[in-house]
Amino acid sequence: MRKRQKLVLTAFTLAVLLLVIQSVNLDIRYLLIGVLAVFSWLLSAWALKEGLVGIEWLTVTLPSALFTASVGLFYILLPQSVWARGLIAVIFGIGQYALLLSANIFSVAAIRTIALFRAASAVGFVMTLVTGFFLFDTILSFRFEFYVIGLLVMLTSFCLTLPALWSVELLPKLNARTMVFSVFLAFSMGMFSVAVSFWPISTSVASLFLSTMLYVVLGLSQHHFSERLFNRTVWEYVVVGLVVTATMLLTVGWGV
Repeated sequence: MRKRQKLVLTAFTLAVLLLVIQSVNLDIRYLLIGVLAVFSWLLSAWALKEGLVGIEWLTVTLPSALFTASVGLFYILLPQSVWARGLIAVIFGIGQYALLLSANIFSVAAIRTIALFRAASAVGFVMTLVTGFFLFDTILSFRFEFYVIGLLVMLTSFCLTLPALWSVELLPKLNARTMVFSVFLAFSMGMFSVAVSFWPISTSVASLFLSTMLYVVLGLSQHHFSERLFNRTVWEYVVVGLVVTATMLLTVGWGV
């Protein structure tokens, strides 16, 4: 079977399984989503195994498993209907296929120059933000204590940023800089989540804020890794972060 066929089969299989899981009893749905996330990693590793070496077994395949878990968890929070289930399954399948294509390009680009690397990086960055939004929304929806939210967002952010930062340089091993930056970004996101947990805003707005902060810190870090962090670039990201933060603060119901 050709690799492209494996990628299509993987995305289609995961979409069907996601659709099936949403039809089972809610009491075991969370467990099944966890199992599906692990199965997603296994299928991704199977589809991409020809190009995977060393740390790539983690950094290339982890985003697929995280995306599967994020969509499965986020879907539980949505209104239950046949049309919604079908639409989410289709969108998930397309997103998963795009993610797998990007992962394949990363695995090839690690050993030779490839023209589609920049496009794959853009897709990977967008999918990281989408996955982050779904996971942040799920975490915040449980209304945990602020320290639990902080720890969960920190762990989630570390899993999101580690592959994203590795994909800039595509090194055969995780170096100290990648690890340090991933830990620092995860800690920063955890602090943002602790702060936002005290604000009188909706879960969706809080999740959007955290996703925007992830966009800022991860985007700046990736530009730093690629040695393209210029003053203009810094201001572009900072302005986006400030605008979103100011808009959120001006629209919340303080004292209500």
